[in-house]
Amino acid sequence: MKLSQAAPFSQPLDEEMRTPISVYALALATLLAGFAIGLFITDLTVGRLYLFGAARSGAWIAWPKTGALDPDPYARATMTRDGIAPLGNGEGLFFLAQTDDAGRALSGNCDYMLTGDTPAARFWTLTVYGPGGRLVADAAGPTHLLSSAVLRNEKGQASITVARSARAGNWLAAPREGSFALALTLYDASASATPSAIANLGMPKITRGDCQ
Repeated sequence: MKLSQAAPFSQPLDEEMRTPISVYALALATLLAGFAIGLFITDLTVGRLYLFGAARSGAWIAWPKTGALDPDPYARATMTRDGIAPLGNGEGLFFLAQTDDAGRALSGNCDYMLTGDTPAARFWTLTVYGPGGRLVADAAGPTHLLSSAVLRNEKGQASITVARSARAGNWLAAPREGSFALALTLYDASASATPSAIANLGMPKITRGDCQ
């Protein structure tokens, strides 16, 4: 009789303790979705240049903390992903301009004039980059300029034209179409690598000319 009385209670207990397969499938799907979303957000985050420590002077932006001994984790991830070895704070400063002084995105359809002195440095380079930080492959001329090769007037002043077609004087070739960026690297610069010092630097002005 004891066995016959115990039997009716064992069946409901077994059914309650049994977990449906759909619950495991839902948990696995949730885990995979969270993993995929995390990877997407991480790639989006490190793909947007550097998130913190930006210092602006006109249209030019610098990230002095990237050359410090303790860059933030996001900057470290971006540098690791892209294989970037930034200049140390005692070696120089890197500036990037993606707009003109009016805040308009630099476009290969327009001409630009850079005027004004650069901050004091042993030497500097100016380079045209396409989207994603790639060198411009379809340019009709030079995309890199060294300070020692710059032509100056009798007052020691220089102006640089960035355009698709060749121009007299200092000329850098813009891409045939699409957006681009200008990178100015100061080597052995005298300026302090702090946001306040960078904000007060006299950087070249970027003025848009004719557009096609």
